[in-house]
Amino acid sequence: MSLVLGLLSHTLSRVLWYSGLRRGCHAPRNQAMEQEKALEVYDIIRTIRDPEKPNTLEELEVVTESCVEVQEIGEDEYLVIIRFTPTVPHCSLATLIGLCLRIKLQRCLPFRHKLEIYISEGTHSTEEDINKQINDKERVAAAMENPNLREIVEQCVTEPD
Repeated sequence: MSLVLGLLSHTLSRVLWYSGLRRGCHAPRNQAMEQEKALEVYDIIRTIRDPEKPNTLEELEVVTESCVEVQEIGEDEYLVIIRFTPTVPHCSLATLIGLCLRIKLQRCLPFRHKLEIYISEGTHSTEEDINKQINDKERVAAAMENPNLREIVEQCVTEPD
């Protein structure tokens, strides 16, 4: 009977741990670290310029601090989730904006990470298709092989002097 209770207790603690309901005594430290990383990510992406306007994504409210989420997934490794909001529901450049976010973060993030980029739910007419494109490594690599597209991405992600 004690063996069964021990296994049950262990299983329950694992479920709570993985669900995030119980993080142990390091929860405040981990949460503070995740918030710090999220601000670091936001500082990197906020200066990306819109492909067709002279404004940054921050100025157009395509990205905000609240659109960045960071979760620790391993020792010194983080899952970075970005949910951006195109300026209009039929924005033809939403895929390009997602590509710019991905490229800038791949280049600039100083910590190990996995990256997921999504259009905020309900803010674009073809969000599912675009989400698949910007999270597909092969499509991203193929897009960056196109010299015209690569030049536009470089113009958007390069910091102003």
